[in-house]
Amino acid sequence: MTTVLAPRSGVAFRLSRDQILRVIDPEGTQVSDLLAFSASDVREAISNGQTFAYEETIQLTTGSPLWSNRSNPMLEIVEDSAGTDDSLFTPCSEATFRHLYADKPVHCGCFGNLAEALAPFGIEADAIPVAFNIFMNVRVGPDGRIKLLAPPTAPGDFIRLRALDDLIIGLTACSVYDSCSGSFKPIHYETER
Repeated sequence: MTTVLAPRSGVAFRLSRDQILRVIDPEGTQVSDLLAFSASDVREAISNGQTFAYEETIQLTTGSPLWSNRSNPMLEIVEDSAGTDDSLFTPCSEATFRHLYADKPVHCGCFGNLAEALAPFGIEADAIPVAFNIFMNVRVGPDGRIKLLAPPTAPGDFIRLRALDDLIIGLTACSVYDSCSGSFKPIHYETER
């Protein structure tokens, strides 16, 4: 069954070992921030730094595991139709809006949405790490500068991730202007056995 995540919102839920999470961009050019925490100890969380170190790349796609801060694989990307994801940008927040979008209304951002959704699982806001940003299009220039571009996703593009442990997942429909071309759209998700 497909669940619709409304624009600029977030959710948290349990994902059992070997279940597959399918995240879908139903309209195209939308980003989804994903977090993962161990269901048995929420102090263990997805770590992009560990993932970069073990995978020796910042370009993660089909076949790539996503590692935890305790050096355990948490998720494996089993299919990635767009092949464009990011692990460099932190979830947008009220501070992001104040700093980068002073001329636009402030929003709680993905960080605020994730903090609210994860609180019932005992995960505090200060424990929120850098997300795995599904469909986010980030380019690193030869000078090391990073540039956020519109996602190249078409309607129906998706990613499928297998849980390698029992997890708590945080997921958003991104709220920041640059990551989705200034238009805010829903994200769909479903779990497969």
